[in-house]
Amino acid sequence: MVIDLVKCIGCHACTVACQIENDVPKGFRRSMVIDAEVGQFPTVHSVKLPRLCNHCADAPCEKVCPTGATYHLDSTIQVDEAKCIGCEKCIAACPYKARFMHPVSHKASKCTFCYHRASSGLMPACISTCVAQARYFGDARNPGSDVSRMLATRPHQVLSPGSGTRPNVYYVGRSPEDGVAAVGDAWTHSTHK
Repeated sequence: MVIDLVKCIGCHACTVACQIENDVPKGFRRSMVIDAEVGQFPTVHSVKLPRLCNHCADAPCEKVCPTGATYHLDSTIQVDEAKCIGCEKCIAACPYKARFMHPVSHKASKCTFCYHRASSGLMPACISTCVAQARYFGDARNPGSDVSRMLATRPHQVLSPGSGTRPNVYYVGRSPEDGVAAVGDAWTHSTHK
């Protein structure tokens, strides 16, 4: 997924669409948009920073799962609720604070890139609903995909680049000097949930 930070207006349509599509319980989020300030005085900018599971190629949540409930599937990270024992190790291991314990099922829950939709040829709910067309989804290995073309032609950054997770959510539209990655890291290490 590629998210254009210049286009995002912070309307939260992505958050609402995700909640409806995935029956996310009230008070919890699989996808959200935070308000962030980037840059240094005197050139400080306000940025709307969408946050979700980064579907890491080297996912810490997968490594700590004792039952194999967290697993890779077609370059995404998924959770098999039948195998999840609710130990919360994956929640603690996620450097992006992108997981939560579902209050009813008592299983780990997170963004799935709407795998149930994508595997049928549909776009994830957040992509389909983005009024600013700030989100792009596709196979980064396919040179003809929008995602691949954007990553090849535009400067991009990831959150927590030093974590070694090799995330699959990229941000464009702001230069790395703006400090978007640092803002994401600061938010991740704060007390926000």
